[in-house]
Amino acid sequence: MKNLEIKRFLSITLGVITFLSLASVASFTTISEGEPAKLNKINWLTIEEVQTLSEKEPRKVIMDVYTDWCGWCKKMDKTTFSDEKVAAYVNENFYAVKLKADSNDKVTFKGQEFSKGELARALRVTGYPTVVFFDESFARFQPVSGFRPAGDFLELLERFNQAEMSQ
Repeated sequence: MKNLEIKRFLSITLGVITFLSLASVASFTTISEGEPAKLNKINWLTIEEVQTLSEKEPRKVIMDVYTDWCGWCKKMDKTTFSDEKVAAYVNENFYAVKLKADSNDKVTFKGQEFSKGELARALRVTGYPTVVFFDESFARFQPVSGFRPAGDFLELLERFNQAEMSQ
């Protein structure tokens, strides 16, 4: 009799665990490509998309150069880039690109093909995270290395947006 009760208990417990697991998975939602960015999400684009968009509507560009193994890069994603004020300001004033610096995937930048790592080195990136600021024509750029909290990063964005770049 006891074995039957134990089996029934385990069966019910397993059923509840399965139900709760499926319910929690179903509650997650994802944004697929082509959906508009939410206010608290930066609309990240590829470098090729930004170059095409810049021909029609020139804007300054920020490029987040990161690696998967960089802890400060992950913190910047979770805190700074997820901040509603930062995301709204970036989406309104800039084109934003993410570039995985340790990738050998190819990209085309200013008519030349590079691996993402080669492009990062060409842009004078020497540490992570680094945000590279470009003028509207990609003629001038300035890499800024290191983690920045949301408030500091927003001030940096505002200064850059109002200033002319000098090299």
